[in-house]
Amino acid sequence: MALAKVVLTDYVWESLDVEKKTLAGLAELTPLQTKKPEEFLAQAADCDALLNTYAGPITAADMAKMPKCKIIARYGIGVDTIDLEAATAAGIIVTNNPTYCIEEVAEHTMALLLSAARKITFYDRAVRAGTWAVPPGKPIQRLAGSTLGLVGFGNIARQVAARAAAFGMKVLYADPFVKDGQFKEPGSKVGLPELYAKADFISLHPPLTPQTRGMINDESLGQMKPNAMIVNCSRGPVINTDALVRALDAKKIAGAALDTTDPEPLPNPHALRGRENVIINPHAAWYSEQAMVGLQAGAPGEVRRVLSGEWPINVVNKAVKGKSRAGL
Repeated sequence: MALAKVVLTDYVWESLDVEKKTLAGLAELTPLQTKKPEEFLAQAADCDALLNTYAGPITAADMAKMPKCKIIARYGIGVDTIDLEAATAAGIIVTNNPTYCIEEVAEHTMALLLSAARKITFYDRAVRAGTWAVPPGKPIQRLAGSTLGLVGFGNIARQVAARAAAFGMKVLYADPFVKDGQFKEPGSKVGLPELYAKADFISLHPPLTPQTRGMINDESLGQMKPNAMIVNCSRGPVINTDALVRALDAKKIAGAALDTTDPEPLPNPHALRGRENVIINPHAAWYSEQAMVGLQAGAPGEVRRVLSGEWPINVVNKAVKGKSRAGL
């Protein structure tokens, strides 16, 4: 029996031993380092499965050029770079890896929140530049008793809620898909306008969809408190970057702590760089050595299941069941 062909579009780790071991005896791996479909389609034209990290977006036209492809398995959580409707229509299963870095992103969210609240990065830069003084960082408010607003109340946001409550913060959340009291984690459900109006810290945790793209805009920023700080460890395009710059310039909000930006990477120079009230990280919230193990194992495992005739675990486009190219 001939081995299946699995194309890996791109990866950010040193070794492919996990992939090779997972697919051993079933498929041959073709690893690439690409950024766009036009760079991997020549190799993927006859693939049976596609492993995908960042390369994209993958459109209906791209899928039409991979007529044998049964599954596109994303290593990460978000699938905004894949046309899910087109994949379903083409009979291609799309999977993701929704649990590998929940703790990491929740921890990073709190780290950014604390750094912004306590001016940690500001003071570090000042000390490195030769200034040893408290007054330049004023004012700083006590975290206990402040209000955290969570936009979205999924797996990661609920972990943030538990950690924030441990710091004595009051937690509000807005999520149209969650009922008040549905989960054990602390938090009171409110509408977005109320959340924006009451929160001292606003942490973003929605998936990137047409509805959430640019949801932090001039209008929503105008509803926030002047002392509010925004934390984003979700997806950069949730924030309209130009609107954020305008709000910071006008002092409509107090600052931002961003693990992800739009565009990404953020150009240099850029209006968000160099601001004392903005923290920027290079999309690092997902990473830990433990998360890397879960990240690398997830997608190849899903490919192996599909190529072995099994229904995978984390299917995003569930409507494809019963009409997939894999006969599943």
